Amino acid sequence: MWNGKKVSVIFPTYNEKDSIRAAIEDFKKSGYVDEIVVVNNNAARGTKEEVEKTSARQIFEARQGYGYAIRRGLDEAKGDLVVISEPDGTFIGRDIIKLLVFSDDYDAVWGTRTDVCLVGAGANMAMHMRWGNFLVAKFLQLLFNTTRLSDMGCTFKLFHRRVIDKIKPDFTVGGSHFGPELMILTEVHGFEAVEVPVNYLKRVGTSSVTGSLRKTVVLAIVMTFFIIKQFIKFKIFRGISHIFKGKTNV
Repeated sequence: MWNGKKVSVIFPTYNEKDSIRAAIEDFKKSGYVDEIVVVNNNAARGTKEEVEKTSARQIFEARQGYGYAIRRGLDEAKGDLVVISEPDGTFIGRDIIKLLVFSDDYDAVWGTRTDVCLVGAGANMAMHMRWGNFLVAKFLQLLFNTTRLSDMGCTFKLFHRRVIDKIKPDFTVGGSHFGPELMILTEVHGFEAVEVPVNYLKRVGTSSVTGSLRKTVVLAIVMTFFIIKQFIKFKIFRGISHIFKGKTNV
């Protein structure tokens, strides 16, 4: 609970059998989390049993993909404040306080892994990851004229329930580039967001998305083209539509 608001955490899981139990217990230990919703997205054998040893509520999503898992979690979570994170050991439960503090003044709060002091030894933040995430974030910031953005790939995010309810009808992405869609929809619907630095540690196990340079580059390209597509949709086409509507009304 935070200032009278119920706090939900969504953990999507696919390849986190060896870390998910510790992640759930770590976030619950923060003292602010009312519920943890684990979305089992065809996860590795044994994951289901690990989750069942905890107080988390486990939901099963058959459609494969990060976006589908998070979208299911957003449908299931009951909190007034909804936090999205990863159960792979990269994020620290106590960092949730950083997001909660800023939620008093902002509609959405997004973590950023760009503070070198908070990046742990062995974390998957090599030069190509750091600069790739930074440049794609700046590209989105430039096109959509948003608040300062520095990390496109950070999945540690907080949203007020009213934000999710407003943007949910516009969800289209089921894959790994769902993060940019969340950020873009938050902006185009007029909500205010801010970034805060969070700890980023070495992952337990291997990521199915950014476990290699090739996968990282491919994802960055997909995100970039998606951002361009959304810019055309929301800024150009919608702007032209508003101009024609204005002339018609005149």
